[in-house]
Amino acid sequence: MAKAVRYHQQGGPEVLQLDEVQVGDPGQGQVRIRHTAIGVNFVDTYQRSGLYPMQLPQVAGNEAAGVVESVGAGVTDLKVGDRVAYTGLPGSYCEARIVPADRMVKLPQGISDEQAASMMLKGLTVHYLIYTTYPVKKGETVLWHAAAGGVGLIACQWLKALGVVTIGTAGSDEKTALAKAHGADHVINYSTEKFVERVKAITGGKGVPVVYDGVGKSTWEGTLDCLSPRGLVASFGNASGPVAPVNLGILSAKGSLYVTRPTLATHIASRADLVERSNSLFDMVQSGKVKIETTARYKLADAQQAHRDLESRKTTGSVILTP
Repeated sequence: MAKAVRYHQQGGPEVLQLDEVQVGDPGQGQVRIRHTAIGVNFVDTYQRSGLYPMQLPQVAGNEAAGVVESVGAGVTDLKVGDRVAYTGLPGSYCEARIVPADRMVKLPQGISDEQAASMMLKGLTVHYLIYTTYPVKKGETVLWHAAAGGVGLIACQWLKALGVVTIGTAGSDEKTALAKAHGADHVINYSTEKFVERVKAITGGKGVPVVYDGVGKSTWEGTLDCLSPRGLVASFGNASGPVAPVNLGILSAKGSLYVTRPTLATHIASRADLVERSNSLFDMVQSGKVKIETTARYKLADAQQAHRDLESRKTTGSVILTP
């Protein structure tokens, strides 16, 4: 048996409860892992709330790092004792679980378990956004909403390393200072400033070719006004709620704009993509160009509080649970 945080109905943080669950032995192509650090992400709250409906009861979470405890038949590239990490597998808020071996990536020396649990989902999200959704070019200026969040802080550093000028928004002076310290060239407190006006001023009225927006509802209309003609909105999250239904005519009226709603799952669906993107992330971290900072730690039993703090914007950077 192992402890796991589950929800038996969808709702607020209060539906999370600590249960005992059976783990069992790994089958064909599977391994059993013991978690050492578990990532907490906004997608976890979307699944818990019902924004992303889940089959119930459901163990919360999608990301973790740990150690292989046992190996099932047919698994040849992992062995007992290997340190591994994963993202995109619902059910990570637990002490131990069975997982598909081909969804695991080995952790290199120099990457700690805590770092891995803090960066797999967030770092791979940054990778696909800046290399695939809109491949950035050195010297370009981009806008990144929620630049002091877990994804945002990684993005600011990575974009800096690529020679991209980043305008970062956040909801307080403390958060904008944090984004600035992590590589954002310009910062905007959207609680006290009109971010559209600031973006226009910074860009000499031209706007930006791309806005990376994990906030959603509250930034949507302003985001469109920050784009240059034929610009792209990469809407990858809903921290303020989902974007309302859109009249596509607004995209032509504002300059033949593009909008995409990408997900990490489709960008790491193949084993080859998962490994390639993970190795790129590990290389950036090991080079020192991207530093992964775990800014809040909670016990597994305190998952309710972790969700409350995340949803109320009390956290910055990466949040983890420890079994």
